[in-house]
Amino acid sequence: MRKGVVVTVEIPGGTQEQYEETTRLIQAAEWFPPAGFIAHASGPDGQGGWRITDFFDSEENFLAFVAKAKPFFERTGMPPVMPSFQQAVNIISG
Repeated sequence: MRKGVVVTVEIPGGTQEQYEETTRLIQAAEWFPPAGFIAHASGPDGQGGWRITDFFDSEENFLAFVAKAKPFFERTGMPPVMPSFQQAVNIISG
């Protein structure tokens, strides 16, 4: 069993264009994939914003990723957000 954390980020007013540009910049970074990264999913939240769900091995590694990615978030106009964390008893990825 693979344990870790499920990270949910709600971005009210976030757009697909902002998301796609930010993702392009992050994936082009020399440090991608970040330490502890397991999986990622995203899509519209149904309320005019964007929702991201990440799976990392620890909250600390996710926060270290955010610190590295912060310049990209600022560059694309992503608003500051507060992620929520849940412990995952098992993460299955392909």
